[in-house]
Amino acid sequence: MSPIHVRGKPGDVAQRVLLPGDPGRAEWIAKTFLEDPVVYNTHRGLLGYTGRYRGVPVSVQTTGMGAPSASIVAEELIQLGARVLLRVGTCGAVDNALAPGDLVIPQGAVPLDGATRQYLGGLPYAPVPDPFLFRALWAKAEERGYPHHVGLVATEDAFYATTLEAARAWSRFGVLAFEMEASALFLLGRMRGVKAGAILAVSNRIGDPELAPAEVLQEGIRRMVEVALLALLEV
Repeated sequence: MSPIHVRGKPGDVAQRVLLPGDPGRAEWIAKTFLEDPVVYNTHRGLLGYTGRYRGVPVSVQTTGMGAPSASIVAEELIQLGARVLLRVGTCGAVDNALAPGDLVIPQGAVPLDGATRQYLGGLPYAPVPDPFLFRALWAKAEERGYPHHVGLVATEDAFYATTLEAARAWSRFGVLAFEMEASALFLLGRMRGVKAGAILAVSNRIGDPELAPAEVLQEGIRRMVEVALLALLEV
């Protein structure tokens, strides 16, 4: 089936793709970091751009919010030739060692979302990123000296349903933060034979009344994208 939502043509999408949830962030990444970015999709607000980073073709594709939307986009990108899918997004921290603007490099995602469960037919599973992409992300964060944390995240569906008490309960099992797409992306990477990974910027601690100050969050996002692009060059 031809892609229904990401309406690109073969050749429009690079093999290496960054996946932000927010179309505004996709546009910012493309115009800030890529050489000669060209739009290949605007349908449903799922903005997609392809350009070059240090001479290497890279695409930036909006996923929307949540694992259902992200899994649709990932499936269609793979149809269009993508072979490395790297989520760049934000997360809510539950571990007190994490500060707003810090980077999180997930080594696995607890699948609390429905999309992962449906793909698996309810079977138990531990979604993990591609090891080479994971290693490249960790190495580049260390090289840059940016505050970063490596460990588990939890992928959820209902943004406003998670309570502080429930989040803290998961932290006892090593969960650093909550987000909404990584679990399904990691699973699809294994199912479809492509490399999938994630790097996140902490937007707040769960239970905080507000997000981090805009300048703190934006610097965390800039660092996240820089590390992500450098890691893409390694895989």
